[in-house]
Amino acid sequence: MRPGEFFAPALVVFHGLAALAVGGGLGVALFKDVLGSAFSLLAALLGVAGLYLYLGADFVGMTQLLVYVGGVLVLLLFSIMLTRRIGRSPASNPSGGRLFGALGATALTVGLGWLATHTPWPAGERVAAPSTARIGDALLREYVLPFELASVLLLAALVGALVLGRRAAREPSPKETP
Repeated sequence: MRPGEFFAPALVVFHGLAALAVGGGLGVALFKDVLGSAFSLLAALLGVAGLYLYLGADFVGMTQLLVYVGGVLVLLLFSIMLTRRIGRSPASNPSGGRLFGALGATALTVGLGWLATHTPWPAGERVAAPSTARIGDALLREYVLPFELASVLLLAALVGALVLGRRAAREPSPKETP
């Protein structure tokens, strides 16, 4: 790599997305409150989805956005927001073992860095990932029955969760009864 190539637009985008993913992961591990960890998870998942899209894996990147960011993380944020007294609960991320964690992370980083710089990476032809159009065509032709069964199963799980949530909201908890 030549000295001026580090600031090429493609590398700046790649390094920015990688920093977003790594920074979000660090935030998940280091925040003491649950809401801060959830928003850090959002940053990490967005960074990973951006990396997938940047590398040409459009289906995997959009699936990452729809399933993890659009589904799992929104569900996690709603459950955090709807939980009563979430701010008064004890910290679920205690800081015990930070020295051993830092030593382990440093050793892992040094080992992976050495491995990445000393491995003879093959410089072959770029393999194209299957496009979203081909995957969508396969989902709506050969795999339409499993695709629809999965959607019905997810819908039933969502309705069941709503029914259980409404029932729990109507019934007083054992601690609230006089």
